[in-house]
Amino acid sequence: MSALTNMIKVETKLFLRDRATVLFGVLFPTALLLGLGSIPDLRTPSADLGGLRPIDVWAPTALVFGIVMIAVQHVPTVIATYRERGILRRLATTPEHPRNVLIAQMIVAFSSVLVSAALMIFAAWAVLGIAPPEQPLKFAVAFVIGYAAVLGISMITAAVVRSSGAATSIGTLLFVVLMFFGGAFLPRAIMPEVLQTIGDFVPPGLQALISSWSPAAGEITGAGMSFWVQISVMAGIAVITAAVAAKLFRWE
Repeated sequence: MSALTNMIKVETKLFLRDRATVLFGVLFPTALLLGLGSIPDLRTPSADLGGLRPIDVWAPTALVFGIVMIAVQHVPTVIATYRERGILRRLATTPEHPRNVLIAQMIVAFSSVLVSAALMIFAAWAVLGIAPPEQPLKFAVAFVIGYAAVLGISMITAAVVRSSGAATSIGTLLFVVLMFFGGAFLPRAIMPEVLQTIGDFVPPGLQALISSWSPAAGEITGAGMSFWVQISVMAGIAVITAAVAAKLFRWE
């Protein structure tokens, strides 16, 4: 068994023991969508939405909660904890290079986000009758690139923060900022134009997720830029922030 495989198994066990992260990062998006879907008015087709139900338009937004929660709050806190306790420093003296911890942590985190998305999409279809993404390939691209952009931002925090408490505080602030300006707290259609414009540049690129899930919903929410332009912006953010994080990263 390779060192990385062993590390992934260890990180998976530690992740599953973190009940708060499993609850809010993996299960909460589905619970939130089902909870909102229990409201009759949100399941009623609206002429203002072109015959769609409010819950149909809002569904992709639930995914963002899991993406941002895992990326900006869980990952940096774990890495900061390892740095704070000297684990990264001690690993540097063994064949288990500390780099494997980072790789394993990112693999486990991304896997948890995939599970969260799959669970939510299935529940949305099975319980609420919300059709799965109409453009699955574009949706997969938007999902992966959007997550990479959020993770890149969070890794800057993970690169320099020396305590788990500081990582948690910064992660909470990032969560609120990304969710608000990204259009997850308020429906994009009712946001002021300036906030809509800002939201086009805020990871994970919610509009790209909405447009690829349902082109009709994308038109209603008012795309400020084309799908591929927003994907290019998210990819640029991912590359730049990853480079900055790599430059700043400290093992101890």
